[in-house]
Amino acid sequence: MADPTTRLTMPARRRRRSRRRAMIGRTITLLALLPLAARLPAHARIIGGLLGDPRVPAARKAVLAWALGYAVAPVDVVPDRIPVIGMLDDLVVAALAVDRFLAGVPDDVLDERLAAVGLPRAAFDEDVLRVRRLVPRPIRRIVHRIPAALRLGGRLTREAGLGARVRDIFDMEGSPA
Repeated sequence: MADPTTRLTMPARRRRRSRRRAMIGRTITLLALLPLAARLPAHARIIGGLLGDPRVPAARKAVLAWALGYAVAPVDVVPDRIPVIGMLDDLVVAALAVDRFLAGVPDDVLDERLAAVGLPRAAFDEDVLRVRRLVPRPIRRIVHRIPAALRLGGRLTREAGLGARVRDIFDMEGSPA
């Protein structure tokens, strides 16, 4: 008979089995992204073209700027020195930002960019869905509200006349700028 201290308890076995299933699920999800990797240069050209297009709302462009700032900032929710998980938060932020950016792009503008790159709309939509599945739904709901919050902040700043006050601070002699 085996030593009872070396045997796993039932809850420990369940946890181990649950972790194994989660790992298998994550692996399958990441494997589903492989077709996207081949089209990544085309997606970068599409995003770049949309950023330069004046028909794309500025609030949507600001979401991408915020995500870029988060990626290069030295402070993260999960420090980058933690293997795998440290980079995962940057990936999730980038995926969410691109998703919110694309949600605000008019369809005709997006179709123009897709045609210019030669990527069929069906393949593009499939790639967007694959990336969306990486991010948990509650997090997507929260991020969905960011562009409206940016618009509200911009409107309140204009109504309060803060834009001129901030410019005055930076125009003063000895200012931080």
